[in-house]
Amino acid sequence: MDSRRTSFWYWLGPLIVVVGLQFMLYTPQAPSIPYSQFRSDLAAGRIQSVQVDQDRISGTFKPTRPDAPATRFTTVPVEPGLADALAAARVEFSGAPRSSLLGPALTWMITGLLLFGLWLGLLSRAGRGGPASGLMGVGKSKARVYVERGVGVTFADVAGADEAKDELKEVISFLRDPKQYGRLGERMPKGILLVGPPGTGKTLLARAVAGEAAVPFFSISGSEFVELFVGVGAARVRDLFEQARAQAPCIIFIDELDAVGRARGAFLPTGGHDEKEQTLNQLLKEMDGFDPSSGVVLLAATNRPEILDPALLRAGRFDRQILVDRPDKQERVAILRVHLARLVLAGDVDIEQIAALTTGFSGADLANLANEAALLATRRDATAVGMDDLTRALERVVAGLEKRSRVLSPRERRIVAFHEAGHALVAIELSGGTQVHKLSIVPRGIGALGYTIQRPTEDRFLMQRQELTQRLAMLLGGRAAELMVFGEASTGAADDLAKATDLARGMVTHHGMTAELGTVSYETDATPLLGTTGDAWQPRRYAEVTAAAIDRAIRLLLDQALLTATDVLRRHRVGLETAASQLLLHETLSGDELKAIVERADHTPEARAQEPTAPPVRAAGRG
Repeated sequence: MDSRRTSFWYWLGPLIVVVGLQFMLYTPQAPSIPYSQFRSDLAAGRIQSVQVDQDRISGTFKPTRPDAPATRFTTVPVEPGLADALAAARVEFSGAPRSSLLGPALTWMITGLLLFGLWLGLLSRAGRGGPASGLMGVGKSKARVYVERGVGVTFADVAGADEAKDELKEVISFLRDPKQYGRLGERMPKGILLVGPPGTGKTLLARAVAGEAAVPFFSISGSEFVELFVGVGAARVRDLFEQARAQAPCIIFIDELDAVGRARGAFLPTGGHDEKEQTLNQLLKEMDGFDPSSGVVLLAATNRPEILDPALLRAGRFDRQILVDRPDKQERVAILRVHLARLVLAGDVDIEQIAALTTGFSGADLANLANEAALLATRRDATAVGMDDLTRALERVVAGLEKRSRVLSPRERRIVAFHEAGHALVAIELSGGTQVHKLSIVPRGIGALGYTIQRPTEDRFLMQRQELTQRLAMLLGGRAAELMVFGEASTGAADDLAKATDLARGMVTHHGMTAELGTVSYETDATPLLGTTGDAWQPRRYAEVTAAAIDRAIRLLLDQALLTATDVLRRHRVGLETAASQLLLHETLSGDELKAIVERADHTPEARAQEPTAPPVRAAGRG
């Protein structure tokens, strides 16, 4: 912000000075009159005073009243002979002055000298901020240098990521004793790329390496290389590596490498002089030129490795790629212990249970969860953070902020209650490794009128067809309950339908899980490798007949899932009615409370009376 403000005054300040000097040096001229009029006024006695220059006559007229000011005038004389002849012919005439550039030249010379002096003054002031400040520092590196006491992070502060830490311990040993490496002919990798989803601790790991090795740490973001002027980014790359060589052994860390290392020519062509391409070319050159035995280690981090230029990833540049993935359950326990150690905890806090409920959370998500729980406890003036605070914080992170001000009509509340109860009942019947944690009809987030939190009981990396079809039935359980109770569906199932359709499309086009289409992958995954949202468009590589078959297969999977959910709810109709009534009464039910309601309802005479009349429902068509 300060550099942009200084650059703004570089341009605005001189402009103000130029305009001001022009106003100061400008002297208004007296009105010019024709020479013939001057001769007439002179003959009539209306001229009070006259000053004759070489090519101009200036003077004042006599005032018309005693208290009136004198009026000035100026005119250019004409040769006497010609003037007499023109006067005899009664022609109005005037002269033209000889042009002179001396006055304007002096004005602009003085203005230029003052402007140059002001410019030098601004540059000298900006230069006092350091070697990379001011206009003269436009090609200097903006890397921030941290020494050991500035980093303040070691591997003890990094929970989880055990495999990544083991890989980086070799780098620490090399930085502590560079001469030890090379005695057997080996060499250290020139570059190490940390790859992983956002929030998994890549930057924290890089800083921990510098803290463990007690060496200077150059930290810069990839976007800081790129500027408006072409060539500035390349100059900053050169300056960064020069600074690093001067302070070796040290670590260079480039965060968000994809901002400067995007594949050349992969997107819109911008010519050979594109600033990003020049910066990337200079980075490739520097990586080829520096000797790893000098004690300089290059670390970089990205969550989009699929868009990096292949030249960056070849052997001899970023030789080693280390995956920093989302933590598993044991790693989540360790991360939660680190973040919860700063809080005052109550005795009922079960870290193992919180870790089990946070499947798929990154380290940053867990840190945010702990902070939200502390804020909730502070808001209710508690003396310690309890399990209820952590649970409410989890709901807030997963489902969004409560919107109790959003008032629903009685009929809408009833629809939402049956919708959420339908989700939960189908999830209990078709568990598939997922348990119901909580269901509520309190509106949350932007558009959710209710929610059902289902969390996996364990970390899963593979899913079978039966588990996926069960998940489809869980997603459509709310819609099935609405159709069963009210005879029609509402718009509340829009998000469920979108998720179910995407899951069914993946089963058909990616995983080959339909007999009609065979074991063929019809679409490749267009999203980035690490699960972040992608917007890449890909052409269709199959015929219209196949496209129609894909649509039929997706619809068949969804129809079967809806019928499966309907069959479950018919067999537990009394439990559905009871759960919806309790939701309307209490607004929130836990998973254990819901299970108890269903078990009691299944043993009622009404439930036993419905069992013979509710045969299993089968879907028409081929599976």
